[in-house]
Amino acid sequence: MTDVPGTDRNGDGVDGNHGHGGPDAGAVVVPPTPPEAAVVFGARLGLAEHFVRVLADTGISHGLIGPREAPRLWDRHVLNCAIAHLAIPEHGASQDVIDVGSGAGLPGLALAIARPDLHLHLVEPLARRTGWLSGTVAELGLTNVTVHTARAESLWDRVHAPWVTARAVSNIVQLAEWTLPLLEPRGTLLALKGSRAQDELDQARTALTRLGVVDASVRELGVDLLEAPTTLITVTIGDQLDRRRFRSRPPSSAGSARRRGDRRGGSRRGPGASGGLGLRAP
Repeated sequence: MTDVPGTDRNGDGVDGNHGHGGPDAGAVVVPPTPPEAAVVFGARLGLAEHFVRVLADTGISHGLIGPREAPRLWDRHVLNCAIAHLAIPEHGASQDVIDVGSGAGLPGLALAIARPDLHLHLVEPLARRTGWLSGTVAELGLTNVTVHTARAESLWDRVHAPWVTARAVSNIVQLAEWTLPLLEPRGTLLALKGSRAQDELDQARTALTRLGVVDASVRELGVDLLEAPTTLITVTIGDQLDRRRFRSRPPSSAGSARRRGDRRGGSRRGPGASGGLGLRAP
């Protein structure tokens, strides 16, 4: 099977050590906490600040975050990811979420901090990265996270959830081929995308329908809060999914490019914009 998409999206890991001290800890640049972070994280703001410090330290030294990203860890990464929790309604009970290609815990750890009612399954095939993720989970004291050193395809028959998330991972058709079998009936894939999300979804409508998608849209979250709103492609499957279509399907040639440079929301189409497939917006 093809490797989990997006494993190279944040840079190459440099080692398997997941301690958070680091020889250059005194030189770590931690950006100031913006006011909107308190709105997104509420009483768990302290945990979010701790996560940002870890990202600025060993997230960079382990090659999971580029050094130039340190000043914009809040707006470009942590807030951009955490605001996606608004797409997952609260049900008063714990819900599982599978985050594919977790890398630096974006969006997985940001969601776990913002929403303690969610249980995040972080899926990442590289042991040096899951080592870092496990160490970070322990340092933050998070009890609602499980880390899987695995490819998405290897979990199709082992882990299922009503929600799957992914950020900067391939195009939407390739991502659907990797992740839809992880969803429970009527489950939804939340793909964090950039400014071309609507065009991407429009072009994918036929292929997604063939895969069993019954509803899809482009949404923007944080329009009135964040400097750059987060853009999501949401893809929902029906009551039954023909798994044979996925097991026999080779990776799409169009999905060979795993990395996308535009990671932030930039589309100004507005929240809940109709997203192709000729289907209703959620």
